[in-house]
Amino acid sequence: MTVEDKKSRYSPEFDVDVRGDTITADRYISREWMELENKHLWPKVWHLGGMLSELEEEGDFIRHNFGKDSVIMVRQADGSVKAFYNTCPHRGNRLVLGEAGHTPRITCGYHGWQFTPDGVLAKVQDPDDFAGGDPCGKVKLAELRCDTWGPFVFWCMDEDVAPLKDWLAPFPERLANYGLENWVRVLNLSCDADFNWKIIRDNFNESYHLPTIHPELATFINDGLPTTLFEMYPTGHNAMWMIGHQATTRVDYHSAEVPAPLDDIARAWGINPEDYNGHTGDIRAAVIKAKRELGPSRGYHMYANMTDQQLVDYFHCTLFPNLTLTMSPEQLQVLRTEPHPTDPEKCIFQHWCLYPPVEGQTELVGPLGTVPFKFDAVARHSKYGDGVSLGFVADQDLSIGTTQQQGLNSRGFKGCVLPGQEKRIQRFHELLNDYVKGEK
Repeated sequence: MTVEDKKSRYSPEFDVDVRGDTITADRYISREWMELENKHLWPKVWHLGGMLSELEEEGDFIRHNFGKDSVIMVRQADGSVKAFYNTCPHRGNRLVLGEAGHTPRITCGYHGWQFTPDGVLAKVQDPDDFAGGDPCGKVKLAELRCDTWGPFVFWCMDEDVAPLKDWLAPFPERLANYGLENWVRVLNLSCDADFNWKIIRDNFNESYHLPTIHPELATFINDGLPTTLFEMYPTGHNAMWMIGHQATTRVDYHSAEVPAPLDDIARAWGINPEDYNGHTGDIRAAVIKAKRELGPSRGYHMYANMTDQQLVDYFHCTLFPNLTLTMSPEQLQVLRTEPHPTDPEKCIFQHWCLYPPVEGQTELVGPLGTVPFKFDAVARHSKYGDGVSLGFVADQDLSIGTTQQQGLNSRGFKGCVLPGQEKRIQRFHELLNDYVKGEK
């Protein structure tokens, strides 16, 4: 890669050097590597636990199963949220089996021990039958760190990890203009998949696959390499800005007629696409102007705080190690892979879609077509390959997972050979190496 090429791809403000560590196959297939991740990686990062909107009143709870562990987050009387390991201190039985709900007392189904929302034991059978006296008020659930950002609740196992806002940096600041606090999760999709969790993480750390895996996006997202900006932050996270409302520069759409669906996008904002035949790249500026003028009357009040770039472009935020936030002006996609509890060659894939409340909006068009605008309008868990869609673009991303897992098991695979634009993959694995070796 020449210096000139590097400047066109990587932000001069947010770039880091990489060592060139070989990306080996064992990290995708071996139980030894999986155990190193369980020991050194997962306790040392913040985990997205769920939606804050599900925790309105004291005693409301949500549950997040992760690997062999389970965590419950509970709304407190003072409005804060606490997180606890979902295990009874009596004999280890799981306390909460449902994904969300409300209870004045967290009650173990085995022997009936009851805990208040702040995790303190409140009632047991035969309280006088304990050598140390009645355990009520003394025994507590094992608590984890818990914090919130925007519409989300996070938890962390380790006291030494940076506070959530610092750990997320720079995204709380970079995404502030979107006004995510009141956005609604409309799609809550997940599936079991037959590949290691890192395969999809690698996929979301590059745009090299777009022309082959997502060719239909090229008519309204410019995936041309010189116009795509990559950013890598000191926190270990990275991002990619892709020009939206503009066809790719990989193909000469710009001197031809406006392609679909860019033509319909233009019409939706009162723009005649035929006026842009032969210079389709100019539609992006026209959409910015139309959104500024028409957005407030259509209920898109958050446009007032957005930059021109945020009004039309796509900001892919990839948080180390396993969370991606794909940000566009009217939709936030949350894409995450989590490890299978016992099998390194399997994972759980999750796809959430959040949308801003718009006056008068009762339905919207998303990755599954038209759906009602309401919390978890579509919520389901499936097995990948059973024909249940995770969203058309997500389906395409998942389609390479199983075959790549199979290929990584080959004796012929000696380590990744990466182009310069996949530097974010290289950095991800070098950070991972540092964590699993206990050096981070």
